[in-house]
Amino acid sequence: MADHDDQREGGCRCGRVRFKVTAEPLITMACHCTGCQRMTASAFSLSALYPRSRFELTKGEPTIGGLQGATRHSFCPHCMSWLFTRPEGMDEFVNIRATMLDNARAFSPFIETYTSEMLPWAKTPAIHRFEKFPSAARFQALLSAFIEQTT
Repeated sequence: MADHDDQREGGCRCGRVRFKVTAEPLITMACHCTGCQRMTASAFSLSALYPRSRFELTKGEPTIGGLQGATRHSFCPHCMSWLFTRPEGMDEFVNIRATMLDNARAFSPFIETYTSEMLPWAKTPAIHRFEKFPSAARFQALLSAFIEQTT
């Protein structure tokens, strides 16, 4: 099925795990932390945050990977693609790796985090930059700013 304004589909590299979201992203991000660098084998990870209630697995069952702590990183058990994260303390959200969506070209990071750990040549078009992760109050303001920009 093709993506619609309020529905996007995605999945792992091998196609054994598929999912869909039926909402617009709440915010898009690039994370430069060394953990994301190592899990993606790249300079940063790209993600789009969605309400968990609007996220559905449609095929397969992911496995938990990464550090396996309170923040739960979900991977395809076969090809090991990093699909999404359920961040600690943010159970109402799912943070999908934007490149796992079928139409990843539609995503550009609005914020970038952990710039204190970024590789010196890694540049993104993000409007807002943070040395670590923004505070909860600041993050709420960023969610509102992202929505305003995209409507």
